[in-house]
Amino acid sequence: MIVRTPPMGWNSWNTFGPNINEELIKTTADAMVENGLLEAGYNYLVIDDCWAELKRDENHRLVPSKEKFPNGMKAVADYVHSKGLKFGMYSCSGTMTCAGYPSSFQYEFIDAATFAEWGVDFLKYDYCFKPASVNGDLLYKRMGMALANCGRDILFSACSWGADGTHEWIKTTGAHMWRSTGDINDSWQSIKDLYEKQIKLQPYNGKGCFNDMDMLVVGMNGKGNVGLKGCTTEEYRTHFSIWAFFNSPLMIGCDVRNMTPETKAILTNKEIIALNQDGAQRQPFKICDYWGNTAWCKQLEGGDLAVAILNLQEHDITPFFIFADMGLDRSCAVRLEMTDLWTGETLGVFRDQFKAKQPLKAHDCLMLRCRIVNE
Repeated sequence: MIVRTPPMGWNSWNTFGPNINEELIKTTADAMVENGLLEAGYNYLVIDDCWAELKRDENHRLVPSKEKFPNGMKAVADYVHSKGLKFGMYSCSGTMTCAGYPSSFQYEFIDAATFAEWGVDFLKYDYCFKPASVNGDLLYKRMGMALANCGRDILFSACSWGADGTHEWIKTTGAHMWRSTGDINDSWQSIKDLYEKQIKLQPYNGKGCFNDMDMLVVGMNGKGNVGLKGCTTEEYRTHFSIWAFFNSPLMIGCDVRNMTPETKAILTNKEIIALNQDGAQRQPFKICDYWGNTAWCKQLEGGDLAVAILNLQEHDITPFFIFADMGLDRSCAVRLEMTDLWTGETLGVFRDQFKAKQPLKAHDCLMLRCRIVNE
């Protein structure tokens, strides 16, 4: 199984934590379809921790909680699949999961076969309670081999938080995406902290094994399991833009059954999603980082360029960047036609540099698609 663009979907943890059950998953699947999320590209529905009984059965197989999932996981997977979605689950590489439930340490091949039998399409694999005597890379390699031999295509989402030099060995494990950070929470400070940790990790992202910046908090508004302060609409927009621009998997964390129009508009913006799902999957590079302007650029399939201008300051800024810092100096004899991807407005054709007519509010962003035109 080869994954060519960042996976997209929904995960239960950010909002619901341990409070999951069959009815929640079914109504969430319904909402993902009815609210246009599946059409927008979010095709994985993933159950996180706390879904199992506290003991394995006599055959050493994991057992779904009889209270939370009385009809078993195969029935849940079948319902999710009936909606056109793919079904994901959670386990852990240590001796128990982060919440204290049975994990897959030394049961990797049994569990992979069980997940395949249930119809699982995605496995989030955590890193809690790892024995100190065992190298983490070996645990992920072992599960990677187990999944590759289980008889079903299962996307392998490694969640080792960037610990123990994950970036140095993760591509040897068969993982299709890998968590490079600790857990996000619903606050601007958390979003900014995770962004800053990504800068040095960009060379380790790419097709087949995507750098996961953690699940989205867009639309949580201070509620739920990782709800904290909540964020403004501008902060959520910038959060989504960064994750999309940096080619991170886009895993929604809010309650999609109760989205506000503003939340839905952010999560389903086709032009921002297109940057994330671009076929080239090229690495962004920084083109401006002074006078309060932080700007990134990346080349897109077909020749266009994308530019993300981020206002990480506590005050308004005037967005700008110089084309020579993108590699397009005057010797190229070209100009750039720019479109604002959040408003859809065509801003015009620019030569040598771009300077916005309007200031950019604190914590907001300007996302541009740039078409090269000859002079």
